[in-house]
Amino acid sequence: MARERRLISSRLGRLSMLGRLAGGLAGGMLSEGARQLSQGQRPSVGDLLLTPANARRLAERLSEMRGAAMKVGQLLSMDSGNLVPAPLSEVLARLREDAHPMPLGQVAKVLNRAWGADWERDFRRFMFTPIAAASIGQVHEALLRDGRRLAIKIQYPGIRQSIDSDVDNVAALLGMFQVVPAGLNVRPLLDEAKRQLHREADYRAEAAALQQFRRKLGDDPRYRVPGVIEDLSTEDVLAMHFQDGRPIESLADESGTVRNRAAGALVELALREVFDWGLVQTDPNFANYLYDPLSASIQLLDFGATRAYPAQRREALHSLLAACVEDDQNGIAEAAHQVGYLGDDDPPGYPGTVVRLLRTATEPVRSRTPFRFRQSDLAQRMGDIVVEMRLREKYGRLPPTDILFLHRKLGGLYLLLTRIDATVTVHELIDRYLPAAAATLSGEAGATAG
Repeated sequence: MARERRLISSRLGRLSMLGRLAGGLAGGMLSEGARQLSQGQRPSVGDLLLTPANARRLAERLSEMRGAAMKVGQLLSMDSGNLVPAPLSEVLARLREDAHPMPLGQVAKVLNRAWGADWERDFRRFMFTPIAAASIGQVHEALLRDGRRLAIKIQYPGIRQSIDSDVDNVAALLGMFQVVPAGLNVRPLLDEAKRQLHREADYRAEAAALQQFRRKLGDDPRYRVPGVIEDLSTEDVLAMHFQDGRPIESLADESGTVRNRAAGALVELALREVFDWGLVQTDPNFANYLYDPLSASIQLLDFGATRAYPAQRREALHSLLAACVEDDQNGIAEAAHQVGYLGDDDPPGYPGTVVRLLRTATEPVRSRTPFRFRQSDLAQRMGDIVVEMRLREKYGRLPPTDILFLHRKLGGLYLLLTRIDATVTVHELIDRYLPAAAATLSGEAGATAG
């Protein structure tokens, strides 16, 4: 757990933090520039910005600010199109882990506002040291007088009010230092990030999403979703039954049979979310999954980033996936237009490169034999194609923002299956789910059109 830091919640204070960060980055660039020039080198602005010291400065300051500033760093670090250079992406990736937790005094103030000054009388024990701290809030373990063990998610003060200004200020900072490739319009992504963050900062909405998942999964023994304690939950505090599983990465120490069974359940869950329910938990953080070896179940946590996908969008995604399964390149190009990967004004070579990227990304679904994720160089080959689009062709459009959030989900799932050394016959899961999903989706879309 990172060391405690008091959260600066005022707009002026947060702007001042970013101003100090900009000054620190500029100072680091000047020092590195002088050093390289003394050695006869002619460094670029990008080379000067992306020194290890500057990258650490950026990640540390965003982690200290938490909230939208930290979340923008998380979004830019995801493997969904190499929006930022690899050295910076690697440092920003640390923001997916822990933020600086709040000091005890700030925690007490939040709880006093939510539950009243005498809230402690309802608890046998409340652990003020958080068990997790992320961009929007932190989680504490507690024990009620009646013996129920809870996980209490507490939102950082002022986060909701700082979202819009934080996103705008961080975007300006990144633009000032030319972090995002020139000509690439990230404004739609940043605008959607604001909307998504406002949803994540509403713990009542998260509680509703959590309960939806509980209903949809029903009594399926492979998954567990915590129950909500409604009389202790507010817009800023979410109280849930405690889940005591191990970190999901611990599956790497289990037998191949156990690893692969759990991996199959994770892939199946993603398919159900996208195609059956149109309700997708898009945050890929490994900490959102636990594994219980006693029941061989996966415990699902954190539903703040849940997004709804309407039937027409899901039908377009199904058409794309079906074309990729059949390796129908014309069908892939047509469906890519429907989804938004391609447009009518694309330069001549661009559609072919996008089709190649989509065919590469979907290799696991075409394989009739078990696909071993750790042994695949799929991610590297996809990265090479993206670099080609961004640098060699000097062109690239961002997919629709809801698709980018879906990339986060699937990219995180791929990384998790790689981490636990999973082997999955993905094609069998596609065969089982997509035909039924296609019929259901067509019916839903027709009903909507009617």
